[in-house]
Amino acid sequence: MIRSEILREIAPILRDHLVVCNIGLPSQELHMIDDQPTNFYMLGTMGLSSSIGLGLALAQPKTVISIDGDGSVLTNLGTLPTIANNVADNYILMIIDNGSYGSTGDQPTYAGKKTALEKVAAACGCENVVTCRDVDTGEVLQAAIDSKKMTVIVVKCDSGNIKLPVITMDPVVIKHRFMKAVAS
Repeated sequence: MIRSEILREIAPILRDHLVVCNIGLPSQELHMIDDQPTNFYMLGTMGLSSSIGLGLALAQPKTVISIDGDGSVLTNLGTLPTIANNVADNYILMIIDNGSYGSTGDQPTYAGKKTALEKVAAACGCENVVTCRDVDTGEVLQAAIDSKKMTVIVVKCDSGNIKLPVITMDPVVIKHRFMKAVAS
């Protein structure tokens, strides 16, 4: 499976939660598959989905799911020790690890070589780290939500992108409708 297929599969699970989605193609894919006011689409900040999601989880009680990529997490490795040392049991970081920088042309990442992000997260002190195959993502995500424990999920999948348009919604509109969803 590729990332867009995973997002299509888990969209019904995501619908009931606050979602912060990684920059570029992941946000565009989620927007196309199941646009929701509870989805915050990253349009210009690589590597910050996990950090923004953690801050949101610490600030309010609803479940927050950050959808990040291996490339983005690698550009912001400081997020993993920050997550480990600021536990929010309403927070799930789902790293879709396709071994590539998917939004910029599928150049290989180090996660596609020697670096195992699940081991990095554990070494940083993250206590609930789960690795799963792409086909098991929905089941693993639901189990993490049900556990009510902060969880880092590393989803191993194939590299590849679908062709789709950019998000034409104004970033200010995205922000305001998400803020309204958080407050409701």
